[in-house]
Formats: sequence, structure tokens, C-alpha cells
Amino acid sequence: MRQRRHCRILVFEKNIEIGRRPPLSEQELSRALGEWEGYGIGSVQRFEAGQKGERPQVWIELLARSDVPMRCSGCGGLVRHVHELRPRWIRDLPILDAETHLLLWRRRLACPRCGPKVEALDWLDRYARVTRRLAQNVARLCAVLPVKHVAQYYGLDRKTVKGIEKAYLRETLGPVDLSTVTVIGMDEFSIRKGHRYATLVVEPRRKQVLWVGRGRGRQDIRPFFELLGPEGREGLQAVVMDMNAAYEEEVQAQCPQAEIVYDLFHVVAKYGREVIDRVRVDEANRLRSDRKARKVIKGAKWLLLRNRENLAKREDRIRLQELLAANRKLATVYVLKEDLKHLWSYVRPQAALRFWKQWYRRAIYSKIEALKRFARRLKGHLEGILAHCRWPLHTSLLEGINNKIKVIKRMAYGFHDDEYFFLKIRAAFPGNGT
Repeated sequence: MRQRRHCRILVFEKNIEIGRRPPLSEQELSRALGEWEGYGIGSVQRFEAGQKGERPQVWIELLARSDVPMRCSGCGGLVRHVHELRPRWIRDLPILDAETHLLLWRRRLACPRCGPKVEALDWLDRYARVTRRLAQNVARLCAVLPVKHVAQYYGLDRKTVKGIEKAYLRETLGPVDLSTVTVIGMDEFSIRKGHRYATLVVEPRRKQVLWVGRGRGRQDIRPFFELLGPEGREGLQAVVMDMNAAYEEEVQAQCPQAEIVYDLFHVVAKYGREVIDRVRVDEANRLRSDRKARKVIKGAKWLLLRNRENLAKREDRIRLQELLAANRKLATVYVLKEDLKHLWSYVRPQAALRFWKQWYRRAIYSKIEALKRFARRLKGHLEGILAHCRWPLHTSLLEGINNKIKVIKRMAYGFHDDEYFFLKIRAAFPGNGT
């Protein structure tokens, strides 16, 4: 009870103090509202919702102050004379519940060195229609919300918001430092439907996106190696990738000393498409007369392609066991898929080579054409697979980045500006600094 009475006394005393304060001066009011350096408040007018727009608005007229030194935006030097005054409407951060519109009488200076130039202001860029603090808040909000929603929140045009974030990303990200890069990962991702792809280059240890470019051919990834420069290309030691012939050929041409490393994920995914799925379809066609058995095999595609440890439901594990017990060919290719994964667990090339020879022999003797064909093709990439022993790298990070890219695209409802899209990707993976 005493505490409540004490709080009331404090509030009462505070109200008395506020009531006794004299009205704010123009400078104090300007400082309280955020202060626009070099300008003072001329007039202020408020409009309620429906008078000038859907939201309340505050219009503030800013007049140039004669007691503040003027700086040229071209050379940065001090200027004494004004060439002309031009009115310009500027958006600022909202004041309480109202959009803030500034009527700024912008000064063009008569610079003796540069000629007529716009005055340099710390709170406003040269040709901007929003203040720097509003632009910074817009850019920070765009990191977690779609451009459309940010535009609706601040009452700005979508193109304005996109331009603000794009300029912010350019400034904050800057050029990538490639001087210490010795290992990279390369992968492709889909930009949009219709086989439109782009290439992603990542530093796997720092988890940093180094470069993004449209296309997945040799000529498409060449700009990255040109960006590396002669010393950077000579210093590259290993490149982890899927079995993309274009990537491999360009790496060998640009960096012949770099080792090609094939990762587990893409090899197993390729095995699933070319072997397991092919055998499943062939077996389903063979059992056309037995509709029940054919239906079971046709409906088991994802059951066979998924990792055994990812089968959380007990009924799925039972279905898989029954399916493999009933069909010898599917059981063979499934077991060899699980065995193939062990090849990436070896740290000694000699032991990995012995394991490969055993696996290859079993694949050839299986008499399953799809499996034999895959094993012979994989044999031609054996050097890149065994390189994993020396460079224990994989593209699981790239697959994680690809999933994040899908989220970025979904949030933005697609991108029509490649540069903006690629900047968003770089911003999402700036690296951990190690």
C-alpha cells in the first residue's frame, strides 16, 4: 500500500514539473524530433487519416540556416554562396503514428571549384528522397521481411524499398576478399522454372558465399576465376563439386593443380535416380500381371530413396523390410547404395581403393544392367572420390544454402533482378570469419 502511494506521489510531482516547464524552443523541438543538421523548422502541419491519405501525416517545412557552414557535395570544401534554392519532398521516419513528410528547401551551392553543386548533408544522400535513418531502418527490416510488406509498413513504393535495400547491400557487402581462398565448393541452383540455373561458389570452412552467377556452363563460371586473378588461381588447392562436366573442365583449365573432390550427397542422389529408380520401374513393369505386387513396388519410390535412419515411422521400416525380402534386385541395389556411402568414411586412400574394388566387383557381378552401367561410369570419377580422403569436404553446406535460397525466393515472390537476388544470397551467408 505504501509503495502504491509513493508511486502516485512521484507521478504527481512529475506532472507538476512537466507543467511548469516553458515551451520548447525551435532548436529544442528540432533536436527532439531528430534534428536535421543545417536546417530549422519553418512550419508544421498534421493531417488525420483520410485527409491526405489512409494514414495520419505530419508535414514539416525545413528552412536553411545561415549560421551553419555549407559543404560542396562534389569536393567537400566549404562554400559561401548559394546558387539557388529548390523545394524537395523527403520522407523521414514516422513521428508517433504519422508518416513524416519533409518539405526541404534544398540549397545548390555556387562552388568556385566544381560549379553549381547540391549541398552535402550528413542526414541525406545527394539525390535521395528518403533520409538516411529511414533508409537504414528500411534495409534492416528487409532482412527479415519481404519488400512488399516493408513498403506497406512505411507507405513507400516497392521499387523505392528495393532500391534502398539494394544500395545498402552494395555498400555493406562490398567486394569479396579472395586473397586467402584455397578451397571452394561449387553447385548449381534453380532461379526459376524452365531450367534457369545459376552457379554458387562457397568457401566451405568459413561458410561464406564468394560469388554467384547466372548459368552453369564453362563460360558462365569463368568470371569467378578471372576475379581470382593469377595468384588466386595458383593458390587454389581443392574444389568440391558434383559430377558436373562443365565445372570440372573449367577448373582443370584454370587451376590444373587443384584437386577435384566429389561429395557423397550428389553421388548417392545420382545412384538413386539412375539405379534404384530404374530398377524399381523395371520390376514394376515385369509384374504387370500381378497388380497387387506391382502397386507395392510402384508406390515405394521415396521409401527406397530415403536413408534408412530417416524412416521415423515403424510401419515404413516394416514396409521396407518386406519389400526388400520379396524382391532380390531391389534388395541388391539398396544394400549396395548403403555400402557405397561407407566409401566416404575412409581417411586413407589405399583402404578406400580396396573398398571400392570390392564394391565394384559386387556391382558388376550383380547382373543388374542399371547398376553395372552406373558402376562403370563412376569408375571414371574414382580419382575425385578418393580425393575425399585428403580433403574431407562435402557440399551439404551448399545444399543448406540452396534451401535458404528457396526461402529467400519464396519471401520475395520471385526475383527479376539478378544482381539484387545475388546480393541477398551473399548477405544471408557472410561467413563466420574463421
